[in-house]
Amino acid sequence: MHVHRPNRGNAMLDIRHWNGAEPAIGAAPRIVLYSHDTLGFGHLRRNLLIADALRAMSPAPQILMIAGMREAGAFELPEGVDCLTLPAYEKRADGSYAPRDLGGDLSALVALRAATIKAAVLAFDPDLMIVDNVPRGAQEELDPLLNALSAQGRTHLVLGLRDVIDRRDAVQKQWAQQRNFEAVRRHYDDVWVYGDPVFYNLLEDCALAPQLGGKGRFAGYLDHRARLALPSAAPARDAMLGDDPRPYVLCAVGGGRDGIALCEAFVQAKLPEGHRGILITGSQMPGLMRDGIRGIAEARADMTIVDFMAEPIALMAGAEKIVAMGGYNTTCEILSLGRPALIVPRVRPRAEQLIRAEMLADKGLVSVLHPDRLDAKALGAWLAQDAPAPALPDIDMGACESVRRFAQAFLTERTPLRAAV
Repeated sequence: MHVHRPNRGNAMLDIRHWNGAEPAIGAAPRIVLYSHDTLGFGHLRRNLLIADALRAMSPAPQILMIAGMREAGAFELPEGVDCLTLPAYEKRADGSYAPRDLGGDLSALVALRAATIKAAVLAFDPDLMIVDNVPRGAQEELDPLLNALSAQGRTHLVLGLRDVIDRRDAVQKQWAQQRNFEAVRRHYDDVWVYGDPVFYNLLEDCALAPQLGGKGRFAGYLDHRARLALPSAAPARDAMLGDDPRPYVLCAVGGGRDGIALCEAFVQAKLPEGHRGILITGSQMPGLMRDGIRGIAEARADMTIVDFMAEPIALMAGAEKIVAMGGYNTTCEILSLGRPALIVPRVRPRAEQLIRAEMLADKGLVSVLHPDRLDAKALGAWLAQDAPAPALPDIDMGACESVRRFAQAFLTERTPLRAAV
């Protein structure tokens, strides 16, 4: 566990009421953003974008991010934001969890993370805490904290959900088994869905609204174009491209743990004449498999591989085409940038990526290749097609503004809106 501080001028966190004293009038509000981060970087990137949006409020809040992977220390943080990184879980292909590095005792790691999260948040004493995606945290690690915050009754609690979770029956079954509905009704003041109900109505399709106690509103999708202005964006792109003037196609598979088949197909695919390929394998891909993919790529003069890029947004913006899996964050990046894209969605253990990708394809915004039909020939055929960049979709991309507005309304309240249970 360590606290990461960015290299550039991060304001010192105001600790005037960390020990329970009421904040001074006009003091900067405090916000905690939690993400469990078990597979890939989507949760972390989502919270980074939300943190940047929240910092535009007046007064600008001080924000503590809690992240579940050591790679968090490599990401550029907005001014006034700091990050506590936790020892990591690993999410297996069947959806089960294990420690990523700290031995094989999952229960010990859960206890360690739960105690660390509770101690840090109670010391920070936030006015607002936004929990990403999992109401009780990964492995119910948030339960001790949620009970403590509810007992104190001072911190507003919000659950942030991505646009798609899974098919209706699977969501209902899982949320009932994990007592998520009960947790939301008991602990949370609101639920924010990072999506557009005109495109996909999560609350209706999965019949969530009645069981969430009437909580839930849509924020729109997250527009990632603001990341193009980050100081690290252009230099990261330029360092990757070097002096090679060829146009390029980009393949990215998030953390990489479940992207091996796509990477193997991409490094063997025929590229358009005069193009080069750039593959970001992800830092979570097992080393032996990454070495095998690298061995194939090194035999080609038109293929470059990199394990990890903390800020690939400018590289994505300049790509002729993008090949990727279908996670929420990647999808929002593609929609924001308007690049021609082929999505090869994960279909197990959840149908989330497949549902999202097929809806996008129905609107002509992306192409989709089912992973059961994935091979180098299929990728090469798509890359050879004429695929003009789609126009910015007729979808609400205003989540950053919505979240800022929602949060401002909460922070003007002196006490939480949550009714006692």
